[in-house]
Amino acid sequence: MNPSWYRRGLVAMTVAASAALCMAGITPTSPAHAQSRAAGEPLVVSLGDSFISGEAGRWAGNSNDSADGYAHTDRAFDPATNTTDPRRVYGTSYDDACNRSDSAEVNSAPLQGPRLNLACSGATSTAILLPENGGSPFKSEPSQARQLQDAVTGKPVRAVVVSVGGNDLGFEGVITECAQNFVKPFGATPCAPTTAPEVKNRLPAMRTAAVKALADVTTAMDRAGHPKGSYRLVLQSYPSPLPDGARVRYPGEGYDRLTQGGCPFFDKDLTWAHDELVPEISTTLADAARTAGAEFLDLSRAFEGRELCSTTTAHAGPGQQPSGRTSEWVRFVTTGHGQGQRQESLHPNYYGQLALGTCLGLQLGQAPGNHSCLNNSGADPRDMRLQPAASA
Repeated sequence: MNPSWYRRGLVAMTVAASAALCMAGITPTSPAHAQSRAAGEPLVVSLGDSFISGEAGRWAGNSNDSADGYAHTDRAFDPATNTTDPRRVYGTSYDDACNRSDSAEVNSAPLQGPRLNLACSGATSTAILLPENGGSPFKSEPSQARQLQDAVTGKPVRAVVVSVGGNDLGFEGVITECAQNFVKPFGATPCAPTTAPEVKNRLPAMRTAAVKALADVTTAMDRAGHPKGSYRLVLQSYPSPLPDGARVRYPGEGYDRLTQGGCPFFDKDLTWAHDELVPEISTTLADAARTAGAEFLDLSRAFEGRELCSTTTAHAGPGQQPSGRTSEWVRFVTTGHGQGQRQESLHPNYYGQLALGTCLGLQLGQAPGNHSCLNNSGADPRDMRLQPAASA
């Protein structure tokens, strides 16, 4: 049994890791600059939080092996110089922790034309709103809707895709409480029985926040000369980062879930998050999209079988190279110590970002409508598929 001081250390590290979680260019650029392409080609723009900004895109899978850039999973590592620089992946957005990665969904989508990523890790709906409606600067950057208005005035736009709601719901606090409970030295119990009703009560406010954010995006586009219907407005939900308790790779609810797998959660909490929390968030956001007149892209099951600590995935290391076919698509909970930032924890990693980009490309390749995006078992993240959304 670990001594109590060690357990307290695990609590502190896990809280720090979880507290940074946020729902939340091919080379990242400053927020108001798209990749340079032919000026007449229409833009695809992304707004919102960390799940679309590209947080954790630095990591191609997970590894506990520190050699060779963590078994070649660290895309910020240059083996020629034996140096690591996160700006190789996040560009200048690393400086204010917005963390717009080169593999962010809008960048990795198989689409023609320029892309613009205005999303920022940690953003709530307030970061999107126009200033006159309560929008305020976030991480020193102005309102995303206002940035959008300025950036697309006089330019053609194909689509605006938005990820918002998780931070308004307080997902950070939910994850923190569940992780804290797991590593308590005494009396540890699952968080789901007490947390689930509280989260359910907050869902209507999350819906309202998403509707208001989409309304201000529509207003900003109209002011920029793009009336509703002249472009596609898509609201997306969140992929489940965790499997249910029956599919976790570390049985027995021991500390190896934290120290080896980076998934410090009880079976009951894993099952609740996978089977109830993520679907409830998705259903609520689908309703917000309907109210706002936006398309809905359901990502809730996009990572099925590719989640953190899933039995059908593996860490990179000796004899196991990182691969989109075998690696987890979610960044594990990290306590730092050279393995990147804590705020990257539980976000889609490089492979996850490629998968989400494929989903977006499929969505925009179809006639406007509501779809769910799914992966194919054992296949590459570029091999995703759409089906009509159950909530359509």
